[in-house]
Amino acid sequence: MNDDVKLGGLAWHLAVLSLTAIGGGVVLVAPDVHHYVSVQNHWLTDEQFAAMYALAQAAPGPNLLFVTLIGWMIKGWLGAVVVTLAAIVPSSCLVLALGTVINRHGGGEGRWAGALRDALAPLAAGMLAGAAWTFLSVAGAGWRGIVLALAAAAAAYATKLNPLWLIALGALAGAIGLV
Repeated sequence: MNDDVKLGGLAWHLAVLSLTAIGGGVVLVAPDVHHYVSVQNHWLTDEQFAAMYALAQAAPGPNLLFVTLIGWMIKGWLGAVVVTLAAIVPSSCLVLALGTVINRHGGGEGRWAGALRDALAPLAAGMLAGAAWTFLSVAGAGWRGIVLALAAAAAAYATKLNPLWLIALGALAGAIGLV
């Protein structure tokens, strides 16, 4: 398959996904992009995808940076620019339009805004769980990794502990061979 077809398909895929990114772009986009580029099209291995994602998360900047790296892997700088714009522009336009409408009708404190927040919260939580499952699977975490992820999620939910401490504890668990 030629690189332009790959790039166009990935850009279209990301543009459509960006319009449904409830709970943050990376929550929805990461598992689906993994499936699209690694499972369905075999453009990247699971290891390459995980490396792109880890590199993007370690770098300062937006969490969605991993799509830029995937675009770069497929078609260099042109790919990086095209897929980044495809992942950001449609959802940004949608949010701008919705924000304008909401502000014209009393802001985000009305009955409909509250109902929408209440309806979307479980969807966002489910998508976050799906993203976590994808990354645990790709990383080959095994049962210990799953237990550690669940414990970290429970601690984040039940306490006001800074997430950096949870990350540090997870890194320590990996360093001493618990996962």
